[in-house]
Amino acid sequence: MNKYPAWLNTLVLLVLLTGLLLALPNIYGTVPAVQVADADGASYTEERLESFLRTIENSDISPEAAYLKDGRAVFRFESIEEQRQAESRLRERYGREASIAITQAPKLPDWVRNLGLDPMSLGLDLRGGVYVLLEVDMDTAIDSRMTSYQQGFDERLRDARIRHRVDLNELTITVRLTSADDLEAARAIIRDADADVLIADGTDGKSLQVRMTEAQIKARQDFAIEQNITTLRNRVNELGVAEPLVQRQGTDRIVVQLPGVQDPTRLNEIITATATIEFRLVDLTGDQPGTREYRGRPGIQSQKLRRDVIASGDQIVNAEAGFSEGQPAVFINLDSAGGERMLATTRDNVGKPMSTVFIETKREAVTRNGVTEYRRIKTEEIINTATIRGVFKDRFQTTGLNPTEARDLALLLRAGALAAPVYKVDERTIGPNLGQDNIDRGFRAVQIGFLAVIVFMAVYYRWFGMIANIALLSNLVFIVALLSLLQASLTLPGIAGIVLTVGMAVDANVLIFERIREELAAGSSPQVAISSGYEKALSSIADANITTLIAAVVLFAFGTGPIKGFAVTLSLGIVTSMFTAIVGTRSIVNLVFGGRKLKSIPV
Repeated sequence: MNKYPAWLNTLVLLVLLTGLLLALPNIYGTVPAVQVADADGASYTEERLESFLRTIENSDISPEAAYLKDGRAVFRFESIEEQRQAESRLRERYGREASIAITQAPKLPDWVRNLGLDPMSLGLDLRGGVYVLLEVDMDTAIDSRMTSYQQGFDERLRDARIRHRVDLNELTITVRLTSADDLEAARAIIRDADADVLIADGTDGKSLQVRMTEAQIKARQDFAIEQNITTLRNRVNELGVAEPLVQRQGTDRIVVQLPGVQDPTRLNEIITATATIEFRLVDLTGDQPGTREYRGRPGIQSQKLRRDVIASGDQIVNAEAGFSEGQPAVFINLDSAGGERMLATTRDNVGKPMSTVFIETKREAVTRNGVTEYRRIKTEEIINTATIRGVFKDRFQTTGLNPTEARDLALLLRAGALAAPVYKVDERTIGPNLGQDNIDRGFRAVQIGFLAVIVFMAVYYRWFGMIANIALLSNLVFIVALLSLLQASLTLPGIAGIVLTVGMAVDANVLIFERIREELAAGSSPQVAISSGYEKALSSIADANITTLIAAVVLFAFGTGPIKGFAVTLSLGIVTSMFTAIVGTRSIVNLVFGGRKLKSIPV
């Protein structure tokens, strides 16, 4: 009685060995490292790795290890000084074609790394870095879409030779016609431009009211979030931050976590920057529709510019900062659509002036009667006006910036334009010393909780309590193994979840052991008491753990940040404790006490 078949004992042993193997990478620690990734996302080859390695070694620096990881080159060093020197040399040599970042890499033996094993990922509160919560300006996202509609309708009606005027008032575009006879033709043109917009007749009988549908507004807002996430990731990569986290939170917010970054000043400027540029023709006659005056920077003359945009920042596929004739310049490459429009414009306007408009949106806090309100400030200024000397298409340059502005603008244009401005809502900087202190305190809490439970179980349940302690230790191994396998970030609240799991993990064994005691007191034989204890306590154990697991899943689904970290470790701990407390301890009990006559058992 109370004997598992050999295959089941073997399975339990294999599961334990697998857990130990997956948890193994966490014992080696981390060392300073430099990570090199291709700017276009391509995977590096061994030949490319050797090229990087030669560049480092030519600077009299010898990496402790060099290898490829997920298509990226990683170089480990013994000291931070070597890391900094290697990063500087690589950035100098490959800065334009690769993203080079300082990071920490696990000091794994080759055989562990070749198995594809990694230590668990540490959250920002444990490894240090910068946390920024951004809010996306959804109103501007809709406004920009409506402005695009306005310009598009105006161009199409003009091409159709329909006399008109297109006005934009918040979320309504009014198309005014000089003749009611053109009403249906105009409606067809607008419908052809976008079949989903709402078109209503104006009260005067010769105008149309155009609005976006609720579905279009929602889709535009979702697009603004997703486009901004992509752009922010590109910007962070340009700055050389390893393992950044950029993800959506709620309906209009984005979380940016940058591990290892300790100076957030320039980082914030780049992340929240909305700077972009537009190219417009100067209106020499002053009678073009939609013409308005733009002020120039100090030393630059203000000009009346045409409404039509020749090319804008979202059509730029590459931008590099440099110098032209001794002045800071940004060298620009346009996409095919922007290039074709630039070609047509320059071909028809040789000898005429074209201006570069620098555009930036900021939010300013204003407190009135104790209430803080925010207002959006949009700056548009001419940074350069030059005469078109010849026909060009998708490659040209613009000047009028200082060196810092040119460098930052080139970075922003390369990374892509934000679909809508973002504003900083919250920011936290966690130093590396504080992160290590959090790790030490969390580890100490786990140790104290674990030792307290071990002592209690050994004293109160004797040898059966020691078997439960073995299961508890296995449970911790399995939690670490699953965190490593899933690469779920361990946070400070996550450590709290582990501490809670340590206490909860023995609950199942307490129920089982108490049930065994009751069976012995009722006169059952030891073997029957063991069997009845495990079988009759199972339903209570399952009910308690399932309800707790449901609560943990709800926390993960609706929680954010720290709450998710707590829910992850709690959920994993519940699943692993069910296995170790029921299957694991039963396997050991059966091996030690099963299949033989017993007068008593140490419980």
